[in-house]
Amino acid sequence: MHGSSNKPPSDHFDGRVFFDPDGVPPKKLSDVLRWQFGSNRKRAVWPEWAPSPHADTPPARVDGDKARLSFVGHASWLIQTAGLNILVDPVWSERVSPFAFAGPKRHNDPGVAFDALPDIDVVLVSHGHYDHLDVATLSRLAKKFSPRVITPLGNDLTMRNADSKIRAEAFDWRDRVELGNGVAVTLVPTRHWSARGLFDRNRQLWASFVLETPAGKIYAVGDSGYGEGKHFRDVGRAHGPLRLALLPIGAYEPRWFMKDQHMNPADAVMALADCGAAQALAHHNGTFQLTDEAIDAPVIALAQALDAAKIPRERFVALKPGQVFEI
Repeated sequence: MHGSSNKPPSDHFDGRVFFDPDGVPPKKLSDVLRWQFGSNRKRAVWPEWAPSPHADTPPARVDGDKARLSFVGHASWLIQTAGLNILVDPVWSERVSPFAFAGPKRHNDPGVAFDALPDIDVVLVSHGHYDHLDVATLSRLAKKFSPRVITPLGNDLTMRNADSKIRAEAFDWRDRVELGNGVAVTLVPTRHWSARGLFDRNRQLWASFVLETPAGKIYAVGDSGYGEGKHFRDVGRAHGPLRLALLPIGAYEPRWFMKDQHMNPADAVMALADCGAAQALAHHNGTFQLTDEAIDAPVIALAQALDAAKIPRERFVALKPGQVFEI
């Protein structure tokens, strides 16, 4: 039973599944098999372990009009601002998979050890894929901190069915949620899809987030294809000016399979131009091998794409886990 079934239809829900009116449906199973088992597949080999030289011990709180972002790894961030501690797509597990013994495995430790986390007030979970919605981590957080968990429609059921102590609250695109201390978050459309198993495709909604903070607005994009860039321009128009964008740059090869759902670095540079953020930080690379490109390919391609677009490299930075960015 999925939460989507008792919701009235809308411009992105047909009464049974969610869809992006500006997007494309996810690839068919036959395409997945062609990618995974095709004779001309070129999958780069990642080093077994690629540790980050950095590790962060965050302060208890960050007050005033500052914001402190600590990169945990992959798509996981700790954002501290206005006395609130907010985690985005937290994954401390060893694997991102329905199975404990198989599936993509970490190539480096989280940039903040779980025991080094400050008190967590709010968790934002962008969608249901295993590398973003990690029930084991959400359970640990619920047990230790009991934070509010803000997520798009239907993902609340995934969480609560796994652990009733996860305080999940589900919202639709364009809903704005007050988090306290003058901080709010709006769920915004993004070009992606969702599934936890073989038979629940697009039964849960996916989203990106715009955080209103005293340090400016932070646009946190989980997974997104670029498409024609419409979603990024819409967010820039509706929510600008944006102080910072967190943009995914990894998990993009082969393009024929991935381009509708995941941006490559050149797409991400266009997305930055479209949304107009003053600064961008890269993520979704270097921790879990989900696709075929080499571990360092996204960061190299990002520098090339910025140079080609005549955008200074310091405006769009790829941190390593444990590195910190302060506004």
